[in-house]
Amino acid sequence: KAHEGGSTLAHLIPDHKYINGLVEMLEAVEQQEAENLKEAALCIYHSMRKMGVLQVFATGHSHMIADELFYRAGGLAPINPLLVDKLMVYKGAQQATAFERTAGEATSVLESADVRLCDCMLLSSNSGINMASVEAALWAKERGIRTIGITSRAASGVLASRHPSGLRLMEVCDIIIDNYAPPGDGLIQIPASGQVTGGASSFSSLFIAQRLVLMVVNHYLQDGLLPPIFQSANTLGGDEHNIAIIKAYQNRIPGLQR
Repeated sequence: KAHEGGSTLAHLIPDHKYINGLVEMLEAVEQQEAENLKEAALCIYHSMRKMGVLQVFATGHSHMIADELFYRAGGLAPINPLLVDKLMVYKGAQQATAFERTAGEATSVLESADVRLCDCMLLSSNSGINMASVEAALWAKERGIRTIGITSRAASGVLASRHPSGLRLMEVCDIIIDNYAPPGDGLIQIPASGQVTGGASSFSSLFIAQRLVLMVVNHYLQDGLLPPIFQSANTLGGDEHNIAIIKAYQNRIPGLQR
């Protein structure tokens, strides 16, 4: 009887409004985070001009920002993804959740990487409360490495940190960029349960990643330099172009060595 007279429609989610929520969220980033984006892009550019690389650390679904930035057509070459299998959900969801809440895991990853003072570190965590992201940010700051955090102030602000310091990512990083994802990381609420669906943070964080790339590219151009960006391997001359760039950076970026 729930279907009679179309009464079920009252309980359906407005899925057609999802795009409206995404656009509103991205416009908030573009308008409200303009100064933070500029500061972060300048930090990255200055690092790259000193032969530094952008070290990218993230766990869970936030790790997609590292995948998006690394070895991408049109993307900057001096980017090193600090990713390990045990922190990836597709290698074991429960394991990944446990490890990102365990002390020492981020330090282990960073200690085994070639992270230098001339580098800049980008950390992405929507909640900004888990041990791994906070530990990584503190590790970098203790060594004088500039840190950029991408997080949701709205989500993080109502949650307690899982790090013993009580600090959240937004309270540690030198520069914070708000991704404007709502608490629960969903744009549409299910009336029957109160749960949210329609993922938000991934879209926003990847948008932020590409905005930073574009702004860094402009810094190169403003200084009369061609930016070190990859070309699609599926275009004429792409392989040859990329081989030259890989040779220039593979000594700093393990993912370019094989």
